[in-house]
Amino acid sequence: MAEMVAFRNAVGGWATGGPGGPATDLAVRLGIRTAVLLEGASDLAAVEALAARRGRDLASEGVCAVPMGGAMNVGRYAALLGPPGLGLRLTGLCDVGEQRFYQRGLERAGAPHAAFFVCVSDLEDELIRALGTARVEEIVRAEGDLRAWQTFRHQPAHHGRPPHGQLRRFLGTKKGRKIRYGRLLVEALAPGQVPAPLDDLLASL
Repeated sequence: MAEMVAFRNAVGGWATGGPGGPATDLAVRLGIRTAVLLEGASDLAAVEALAARRGRDLASEGVCAVPMGGAMNVGRYAALLGPPGLGLRLTGLCDVGEQRFYQRGLERAGAPHAAFFVCVSDLEDELIRALGTARVEEIVRAEGDLRAWQTFRHQPAHHGRPPHGQLRRFLGTKKGRKIRYGRLLVEALAPGQVPAPLDDLLASL
């Protein structure tokens, strides 16, 4: 696991102008064959949580999930990790509103767009819809965030917004909250509740 984190960090440094040697060496040494491109750390937390629930050791399978720090970075990461770079198989998640960024970036890298699974708004939206707002509120209460949630709900800017939309916005209002709840919401899912994009992604690996 620590070596996969090192690979992610090396790829992140490479993507921001650093040398590619460390990522290349780690990819060979770890036998990485697939890179799962994800928009951010909350998606990573959700993917890792579902893999753990299903008894999957992605690292031993040669799979590394890589958060890109935003959808608009997909072209750069696809070029580094896909056919023009390390030659890894690319897959991942994207939001429906960002498909154009993925399509352009993947086409330039010669990678198939069909290997990416599309969330309606984003993965948090998918998870909240899968669990239902009442269950998500129970999780918020259990995590000690009930007072913050109630304060958020009663702010004038959020009056009239459906609870689903309020919860989705709430998860992004504090640094680290989306990451924490990315894991918690996945862990709360019943087997038949896993959103299709996330379920299909894991099944494809």
